[in-house]
Amino acid sequence: MGVTKSDLFSTTQNELATYAKVFAHPARIAILQYLLRANTCCNTHLVEELGLAQATISQHLKELKNLGIIQGTVEGVSVNYCINPEKWQQIKDKFTLFFDSYDPNSFSSC
Repeated sequence: MGVTKSDLFSTTQNELATYAKVFAHPARIAILQYLLRANTCCNTHLVEELGLAQATISQHLKELKNLGIIQGTVEGVSVNYCINPEKWQQIKDKFTLFFDSYDPNSFSSC
């Protein structure tokens, strides 16, 4: 498999691919679903909820945080995580535009 030449693609295409890659792991989906339900949590809650090792959870949280999907605040020795509402809306808008670009009525057959 060759190296991806991201400069051949638009900013939107690269952004959607990056978001899709982060969403492609089921542990990250489970973390996001938990955060959406709980609104906030710390790493130990996720370890208990998902049954994964703390190091594994931390790595997934790092990926989500690096992209800005989640944000964390330090409280004592722990970090509480929550969904970053602005980034969540931005990602939702980009995927909505992408999916809404398909009009099944405009194609007669494939």
